Amino acid sequence: MTAADKVTSIRIILAPVFFILYMLPAFNLPFGLFWVSLSPESANFPRGFGWTVPVLWLIFVVSEISDLIDGKLARSRNEVSDFGKFYDPFADTLVQLTNFLCFVMDGILPVILLLIFLYREFSVLFIRNLMLRKGVAMGARMGGKIKTVVYIASCALALLAASFKRLGQNGAVFDWTRIAAIAFFSAGVVLAIVSFFDYASVYRGAKK
Repeated sequence: MTAADKVTSIRIILAPVFFILYMLPAFNLPFGLFWVSLSPESANFPRGFGWTVPVLWLIFVVSEISDLIDGKLARSRNEVSDFGKFYDPFADTLVQLTNFLCFVMDGILPVILLLIFLYREFSVLFIRNLMLRKGVAMGARMGGKIKTVVYIASCALALLAASFKRLGQNGAVFDWTRIAAIAFFSAGVVLAIVSFFDYASVYRGAKK
């Protein structure tokens, strides 16, 4: 693994840590993660987890910074590789999927958006594998990169809404932040669909 790949690995390591810390309140509820969600309307919603807010934000920021560093590091050291072209988007998808799942279970993100996200990512993975059979390692396309930026903004808003909830602010400030997050997530999903057709067009061009 190159130095850039090692930086990418930071996101893969932090993703499950983020999930565990985010879902800590669920471990105090009956049946844990297998049954209940962290709905703020629940009378049994655990309190006293405000300390997780700065830790979650630290993990989130470090993960996104590593995403900026690894690409620049690979280009500056002339270490752009076929492995890195797959490893970086894989790490991005793993982080995004973890974040989306947390926000769905927290009642912030509609599950239908997560489902569309999953369909898109598995479809792109399928296209990447078809391209690989042709000896072409397809890296991230510009549309996919723009989609990722919108996802980052969406997750930041969703995490902000989650932070308000964990700090006991379940009123209008939480509602408006959640609505803003859903709007950005929706835009991100639209971009994801558009970028999928971009990947598909590249594959059709390669077939010829």
